[in-house]
Amino acid sequence: MRILLTAMFLLLLPATGSTAEVQRWTANDGQLIMEDIPPIPESLPSTLSRYQNIRSARFSSFSKDSKRIFIKTRLGPVTQLHRVDMPRGARYQVTFGEEPVGEVMPQPRSNLLALTLDEGGDEFDQVYLLNPDDGQMRLLSDGQALNNRMAWDRQGRKLAYRSTRRNGRSNDIWIQDVASSEPARMLLATDDGTLWKPVDFSRDGKMLLVQQFVSVVDSRIYIKDLPDGELRLIAGDAENPSSNIATGFDDHDSSVLFVSNFNQGRAELAKASLDEVPIIEYVSNSFNWDITQFVLSPDRRRGAFVANEGGISRLYLFDPEKMSYDLVERIPKGLIAGLRFSPNSKKLGMTLNSARNPNEAFVLELGRKPLSERKLTRWTYSEVGGLNTDKFSIPLAVTFPSSFDGEDKTIPIPAFVYLPEGDGPFPVVIHVHGGPENQFRPRFNSDFQSWIDQLGVAVIAPNIRGSLGYGSYYITMDDGYKREDSVRDIGALLDWIAKQPQLDKDRVAIMGASYGGYIALASAVHYSDRLRAAVDRVGISNFVTFLENTQDYRRELRRVEYGDERDPEMRAFLERISPLNNVDKIKIPLFIQQGSNDPIVPKSESDQMVAALREKNQVVWYMNALNEGHGYAKKENRDLFQQATFLFLQEYLLGD
Repeated sequence: MRILLTAMFLLLLPATGSTAEVQRWTANDGQLIMEDIPPIPESLPSTLSRYQNIRSARFSSFSKDSKRIFIKTRLGPVTQLHRVDMPRGARYQVTFGEEPVGEVMPQPRSNLLALTLDEGGDEFDQVYLLNPDDGQMRLLSDGQALNNRMAWDRQGRKLAYRSTRRNGRSNDIWIQDVASSEPARMLLATDDGTLWKPVDFSRDGKMLLVQQFVSVVDSRIYIKDLPDGELRLIAGDAENPSSNIATGFDDHDSSVLFVSNFNQGRAELAKASLDEVPIIEYVSNSFNWDITQFVLSPDRRRGAFVANEGGISRLYLFDPEKMSYDLVERIPKGLIAGLRFSPNSKKLGMTLNSARNPNEAFVLELGRKPLSERKLTRWTYSEVGGLNTDKFSIPLAVTFPSSFDGEDKTIPIPAFVYLPEGDGPFPVVIHVHGGPENQFRPRFNSDFQSWIDQLGVAVIAPNIRGSLGYGSYYITMDDGYKREDSVRDIGALLDWIAKQPQLDKDRVAIMGASYGGYIALASAVHYSDRLRAAVDRVGISNFVTFLENTQDYRRELRRVEYGDERDPEMRAFLERISPLNNVDKIKIPLFIQQGSNDPIVPKSESDQMVAALREKNQVVWYMNALNEGHGYAKKENRDLFQQATFLFLQEYLLGD
C-alpha cells in the first residue's frame, strides 16, 4: 500500500471556545485527511497485511450459454467484474473502472450485461450496457440522477429501472428500449417519497410487477398494465401494514409469487392471483424462520429460497406448480446470498460465506436427479493472505436480558460472541450493525479476526431491538419515541459482560457504522463511565440535521423510522436524544470516520460532532476520505482506516 504523507503542520481551529490545535496529515495522494491521528507505525501495515489482503468472490451471474459465470472480486484497488470459465479456473477481468461495480443484470437472449456504477461513493448510480467480450460499455441513464434497481423484459429488449432524474426526490420508474436510439421514458411517476422499483415483466411484456417500499414493516406489490395502464394493488395495505416482497410472475402469467409476513408475522412464501380482488395463497412451513431471498428460474418452473435460521442460511428448492419445497441438505453451514438461476434454468448460482471462509462462488446442478444426488460445485478459491483460517474464532450465539415496558419486564437480546484462545478475562469490542433494520450474522470478518489474534480482544455483535430476523414486532421496538430503548440494550449488554468471567468489564469499547455509529455515539453519552473508547463510522450525530440534509429521495423513508422532524414535539424529542446535544456527557476518546461524498449520512454529521468534541477538549481522531461515500470502497483507504482503528484500540482500549 502506498501512503503519501504531507508535511505535518498545525491548524488552528475556528473560535469555538477551545484552544486546542489540530494535527493534520494526508495520505493516498491527498485523498485521505487525518486529523489528530498519530502517524501509523512502520511495523503496523506488515502486521495487518495478511488480513488486509484476503480476497473473496461473489457470484454475480451466468453467461448466455449457462456454462461460465461472472463474479465480483478485487484484484486491484476496487471490486470489478470477472469471468470464470470453469471450476477453479482463472479470473478474467472484464471491467476496469476506478469505482466498484454495483448491480449486474444479464440481458436475456444476449451476452450483454446491464450494470450500475457510481462515482466516488456518491451513490448516484448510472446504468451501463456492457459487452463482456470486449469490455465496451454504453451509458443508458442520464449521467446525473440516481438510477438503479433494474429489471429486463423476457425478450431482452427493454430495461426498466428506478430513477430520481425528474426532480431529485421522487423514485420514479423509467423504461428504455436498449436497441433503439430513443431516450428512456418515464413509466411511473411517484410523488410520495417512498421507494418504488420494477421487479418483473410478464412473458408477453404487457404487465410490469412493481414494488413499493414504505418502511421495513410496510411494503406493497402492484401490477401496472403497459404501456399506460393504472396501478393495481396485489398485496399490502396502508391501513394494515405488512411486509410483501415481490419475486415474479408464474409460468402462466396468472399469478404473482412473493414473500409476505402478513399471515403469521414471519416472512413466508405466498402467491396472489391477478383477479380484481386478488386471492392469496400462503405456503405453510415448519421451519418457523424468516425467508430472506426468493428467486424464480427464467422458465418459471423452478424456484429457490433461503431461510434465516438463527443467523444461519438454509437453502430450499421450490416447485411453483405444486407450491411445495425441499431442503437442500448438502450446502455447507454458513450464509447464502446472491441466488440466481442460469439462462437454461438448469443451474443455481450462489455466494457462500462463513466465519472462517470469505465469499466464494458455488453452482448447484439441478437436472432431474434426486435432490440428494444433485452436485454442488465450488468454482472459486480466493487467497486468504497466507492465514490459517481454520484457526479463526467461531462465534457463539447467546442472549442477554434487557428491560421492556418498564423495568419489570425483560426481553432476550441475541448476540454473537467471538473469543480468543485462553481463559481471559479479555478486553471487549462491541460491534453494532447499521440500518437500523439490519441484522448481524456470523459472516467472514477479517477485522474481527485481526483484533482477536493481534490484540487479544473478544468481539460481541448484538442484534439490538429493531434488528431483522426476530419477527415483525421486534423490528418496530425502536421506532420513533422508543429510539433510546435500543441504546439501553447496550447498557444491558454491559451488565451481562460484567457477569462473564472470560470478559473484562473495565476494558470495553464500542463501534458501529451509520445507525450503528449513532449507537456508538449515544453509548458514549450514556455509558462513558463503563466504556473506554468508541469508534463512529459515518454515524448520525443529530437526527434533525440528518433528516434535513440526507438526500431528498431517502428522507420520507427515514422519517418513518426515526420520526418526522417537522412535528414540533417529535423535533424536540430528537434534539434531546441526539449525541451532538449531549457532548458534555462524553468522557471517552472517539474515532470518527467519514466520506466526503456520503449522500446517506452527510459529512456535516461528523464535522459538527468533531467540532463539538474539540470544544469540550475531548480526544477525537477524525478521518475523512475525499473520494468515498457511505463507507470506504477503495482498498488503500480501507487499509489505512483499519490500521488507524487498530492503533486506536491499542492505545485507548488496551492502554493505561
